[in-house]
Amino acid sequence: MDTEKLEFRGITKTFPGVKALSDVSFTAEGGRVLALLGENGAGKSTLLKIMSADLCAGEGSVILSGQELNCSVPNDAIKAGISVIYQERQLIPAMSVMENIFLGALPKTKSGLLDKATLKRESQEIIDKFGLQIDPTTPVGYLSVAYQQMVEIMKAYRRDSKVIAFDEPTAPLTDAEIVILFKLIRQLREKGKIIIYVSHRLKEVFDITDDIVILKDGKLVNKLVTAKTDEQELITAMVGRDIGDTYASLSRNDNHGDVLLEVENLVTSSVYGVSFKLHRGEIIGFAGLVGAGRTEVARAIFGADKIISGQITLDGKKANFKSPQQAIAAGIALCPEDRKEQGLVLLRSIKDNVCISVMNKLKKGPFLDNKSREDLAQSAIAQYSIKTPTSDKLVVELSGGNQQKVILGRWTSDMMDTKILILDEPTKGIDVGTKAEIYQLVCDFAKKGIGVIFISSELTEVINISDSIIVMQNGRITGQIPREDATEESILALAMLN
Repeated sequence: MDTEKLEFRGITKTFPGVKALSDVSFTAEGGRVLALLGENGAGKSTLLKIMSADLCAGEGSVILSGQELNCSVPNDAIKAGISVIYQERQLIPAMSVMENIFLGALPKTKSGLLDKATLKRESQEIIDKFGLQIDPTTPVGYLSVAYQQMVEIMKAYRRDSKVIAFDEPTAPLTDAEIVILFKLIRQLREKGKIIIYVSHRLKEVFDITDDIVILKDGKLVNKLVTAKTDEQELITAMVGRDIGDTYASLSRNDNHGDVLLEVENLVTSSVYGVSFKLHRGEIIGFAGLVGAGRTEVARAIFGADKIISGQITLDGKKANFKSPQQAIAAGIALCPEDRKEQGLVLLRSIKDNVCISVMNKLKKGPFLDNKSREDLAQSAIAQYSIKTPTSDKLVVELSGGNQQKVILGRWTSDMMDTKILILDEPTKGIDVGTKAEIYQLVCDFAKKGIGVIFISSELTEVINISDSIIVMQNGRITGQIPREDATEESILALAMLN
């Protein structure tokens, strides 16, 4: 049996003000996993969207098994044997797990009605292959983000596609779920499938891939065999420079002030008896497995979740906020884990998103002062090196890293009096170069006296960024470790206490 091949020939794509891809050509082979790497904005997602007919290429062609793909809509690409699992889930929340898995190919009885028995049985067989405890009749909207991602993967698995592309598939998954995913990817590789794997987690690249293609500024800069390269070579190729030891080069704040925030015996519907103190200029990290309660603590402080009992004190004053608006007015800012759903207005401009929290301060009489709005937006663009031709560019058109910078620009503008900055998974889906920038920005915030709560599932970064690390499990704090004593092993031991 001949090996399947997927070829990209001279792919070029231009958007207004930016050339997203320029003459990109390479081949992916069946029975191998190819990593597609590059900084945010390098063109990775654009390439996948062209392959899956979500976008049309300006120039060039995609060839699968010797046949040029002339797909005009995504369903054409699916019929040709291409599945792409994007970061943004493509599920119907009101429909069941089994209906989503078989979407577009629901089994029918002889009379043309939905064959529920067959649907349930075949869905359960796929679920069992993944080793998951999911009821196939459960509406997808009731599942956690991680399980919704697994439904996406099972949907692609059911189609038996020739090409399966994964765009940051592990971002919402636990370590145990990643093990299951990698097992399935290896099975697909053994079946001769063409696997394209997009990730910013370099450890995963070395764990699961055979080949690596690197894009930078829309151009192909290198193609490597995974076993013949190392992490430093990849970082240098992606960033265009040697960024050295990301953490050793950080300029930190060692001068912490008095207590800025005190949380005492905090109880919500999913948090139980949480207590800690945050000083001015201090960075406290929160670690734990998915569902440990880290995000819920942040939401309670920010006034987004109801506090059942306990006390929050800010600057010596009681501060159990009833709404995010109250928290923002008091100087608390939150960059949420799901920046697209909860942190940004995607179909509005960079300018609108940066200014949204200070609109009342930007009025001239009954109207908005457009010059002040533009000045504020340009200040954020310059301070955070947001890649854009204009402040009027829609946020939905930005890369993940630039979207995160827009949120930071909103909360740290000259018009905001931010005292506490809560960062929930601030580097999720962000490239190594931009991560290094964000790490230093976090340290710079602390130097200004801002108290930072840094929530991350990446143990290496939470250890190296934080002054101390609070570990949670099942809604409770199981320990707090100073940075100099913290190791991945010590944190995991506290995160997995029986």
